[in-house]
Amino acid sequence: MTTHHEILEAALARITTGYVFPERAATIDAAIRRRLAEGAYRGLEVRELCERVTDDLQKACADKHLRLLWTEEPQPMDEEPEDVARARFARYARENNYGIRRVEQLDDNIGYLDLRMIAPADLGGPAIAAAMQLLAPTEALVIDLRQCRGGAPEGVQLWCSYFFADDGVHLNDIYERATDSTRQYWTLGHLAAPRYLDRPVAVLTGDLTFSGGEELAYNLKAQGRATLIGRTTRGGAHPTTRIPVAPHVTVTVPTARSVNPVTGTNWEGVGVEPDLAVAAGEELKAALEHLRTRLVDSRTDLTAEQGRRSSPAASGAAPGRGAG
Repeated sequence: MTTHHEILEAALARITTGYVFPERAATIDAAIRRRLAEGAYRGLEVRELCERVTDDLQKACADKHLRLLWTEEPQPMDEEPEDVARARFARYARENNYGIRRVEQLDDNIGYLDLRMIAPADLGGPAIAAAMQLLAPTEALVIDLRQCRGGAPEGVQLWCSYFFADDGVHLNDIYERATDSTRQYWTLGHLAAPRYLDRPVAVLTGDLTFSGGEELAYNLKAQGRATLIGRTTRGGAHPTTRIPVAPHVTVTVPTARSVNPVTGTNWEGVGVEPDLAVAAGEELKAALEHLRTRLVDSRTDLTAEQGRRSSPAASGAAPGRGAG
C-alpha cells in the first residue's frame, strides 16, 4: 500500500517538473513539506488526505486547477496508451452528448442552449453544428454555462467561431511550459452550420462555471459579443494534465496558461465577472428580460429606418407631386 509520504513525494515531483509557473513550485513544495512535518496529514484516510492537501496547495498558490484527487476505481500506474485514453474520453463525450444538454426555442423566438461541457472540436463538431442549425432561425440567444465545468480549447474556439463573421478574430493564446511555445486561437473560416450574427446573445454564468466554460464566457465578453448575466465564475484558466501518483490518487498539474489578446491576462483565481450580477436562480429570467428589451429596441429602429427610406424626401419626389 502506498504511504502518504510516497503519494506526496510523487505529487510534488510532478508539480516541480511540470507546473506552468516554475518559480512558484519551490513555494508549493516547501508549504506541503512543512505541513507534512507538522503532522497535518497524520491518520487521515487517503480520500481525506486528497482534500486536505488540495486545500493546502491552493493556499500556497491560488490556482484552482492544482489539486490532489481521489478516484473510486483503482487506476493503472503505467501511462495509459494514447489510443486507449482517447477512446475512453470519446465514449464519455458521446454518452454526455458532447456537452449539449438542451437546445430549445423559447417564447419571442429566443433560442436557449444549455451547455455542460466543451467537447473537443474533432469529436463534438457534428453535434455543435446540429445545435447551431436548430438555433439559426431564432432572433436572440441564451447560452447557459452555469453547469459547464470545463472542456477543450479547440472546442471553445469552434463554439466562438459561430458568433463572428469570419476567421479574423483573435480569441486566445495558450503558453505551454514543456515546449516553451505559444499557440494562438482564432475564429475558424469554415463552419458546418450558419453563423449566429447580428443578434443579441446572453451568457449565463455561476459559481460552478469553470475552466473551458469560463473561457467561452470570457472570450465572448472580451470581444463585446455577449452580455454575461449571473455570478462570478470559479476562476480556473490553466490547461491541466492529470497524472496518477497512487492507485486511487491523481495529481492535476497546470502545464499551460491562457493569455487573452484583448485583456492581456485571464480569469485565473478571480473568475469571470458578469456584466449584470443577479442572484442564483434569477439568471434566466434576467437574461430573457434583457434580450426582449434588445429585440424591441432593434425592431423600433428597423421600423424607423424603413419609414425614413419610404418618405418622399428620401425617395427624391417633390412634396404633393406624383410620378409623371
